[in-house]
Amino acid sequence: MQNPKKNPEGQSRRDFIKNAAIASSFMIVPRHVLGGVGFISPSDQLNLAAIGAGGKGASDIRNASVNGRERVAALCDVDFSGSAKASVERFPDAKRYADFREMLDKEKDIDAVTISTPDHVHGPAAKYAMERGKHVYVQKPMTHNIKEARMLTEMARSQKVVTQMGNQGGSNELLKLVQKWVDEDKIGKISKVEVWTNRPVWPQGGAFPKPNPSAKPDALNWDLWLGPSPEIPYTPELHPFSWRGWWNYGTGALGDVGCHLIDIPFRTLGLHYPTDAECSVGSVYSGMWTPDYHPDGCPASSFISLNFAATPKSKSPINMTWMDGGIKPAHPDIIPADQEIGGGANGVLIIGDKGIIATNINDSSPLMPKLYLNDGTQEFGPQTEENIEPEYGHQRKWVDACKAGFGSEEHKGLTSSFDYAGPMTETVLMGNLAIRSYMLRRENSRGQMEFYGRKKLLWDGDKLLITNFEDANQFVGRTYREGWEM
Repeated sequence: MQNPKKNPEGQSRRDFIKNAAIASSFMIVPRHVLGGVGFISPSDQLNLAAIGAGGKGASDIRNASVNGRERVAALCDVDFSGSAKASVERFPDAKRYADFREMLDKEKDIDAVTISTPDHVHGPAAKYAMERGKHVYVQKPMTHNIKEARMLTEMARSQKVVTQMGNQGGSNELLKLVQKWVDEDKIGKISKVEVWTNRPVWPQGGAFPKPNPSAKPDALNWDLWLGPSPEIPYTPELHPFSWRGWWNYGTGALGDVGCHLIDIPFRTLGLHYPTDAECSVGSVYSGMWTPDYHPDGCPASSFISLNFAATPKSKSPINMTWMDGGIKPAHPDIIPADQEIGGGANGVLIIGDKGIIATNINDSSPLMPKLYLNDGTQEFGPQTEENIEPEYGHQRKWVDACKAGFGSEEHKGLTSSFDYAGPMTETVLMGNLAIRSYMLRRENSRGQMEFYGRKKLLWDGDKLLITNFEDANQFVGRTYREGWEM
């Protein structure tokens, strides 16, 4: 059965289906009579497409299809010889494309897309899809930079499309226990949050890898992989994973897991844009006295400090610190010395004047929420999680909201629609803005190189502006290769 692209009045296929169902409601015929038990009419299926069909993209489109309940109409990937082969095997009838722009222009019946590319393509792909009225599910971080996040947040509202960022831990039911402890004032006045990770777990902090065009896989479209980034020869160490450590493509440790870890306090304390950002980074010495300098890449480790104004949930200003590269906070006295804090390698401490809430990362790891009070009281949530469906149903809930429509209860119930995920992503990426500002240097009057951006950066979130150091504002957005502008 072919799905009509437009009815004569110009309605969308989904609106036409809904109106037709209402008009014919007097004919009460159970669907299983027409198509058998479990039959789903093609007109009731969402037409899905994947932009990035390998790696995380394979599980995103698989989970969005809800075990075949929805139709996967097309797959887009720059290299179908790699991990994207799994998606081709799972959805053999889906049309295949290398360029998402061609796919979206040709496949008019696509309703919604999952976007699971490297970070630098998230924004351009989501914008192109939303401009054409497609609902979008975008992997974390939502965008490569702060300006893109604000643009997509506003566009989702104006285009009236249903959105979700791929920080699946936001749908973890155990977050409600952490929220309950905060709402019940268990730990009292909260003023401090500490967040840490063992990332990066890929090469980072050294010199940019050397290109080797002769090593490029025949099936890889390298130009499309580069997307909005400057044109360079094929560089094997970037694709398919270690692009994360280079600013032209990735967003470092913060982009990789910040949207999972920072999500926990940002959500439970109702935080908004930070008021300022400050950082320091670890130095690597290949020789004596002078640290290596690689501003095109993320550092091997960093320490970020962000401050937030009081909110109705936090009731007081909050200082949040972020540590990566294996740096961890000190072990609080009220947590027994023989117990790990948080999840060990990754974790969050929400610190109040009556106690501490400790959790692991919330992605697909056991959240392990723990409450420690100054009077010695301890309360632990479940140490294991029984997940009824993959990734807490994060993709399935987005699909259900797409079918229910923009502004529906299903849409309002999403845990990471862009109305939430946009400001949270901006907060995560503010840490990267601080890192890149910290690495700015220039020659002084004595002929010496000086780092002139190592200061607390004051942020006007509403205006997308660092107010006390103009040179830092170059990192709010980015420069795009011709043809990929946003």
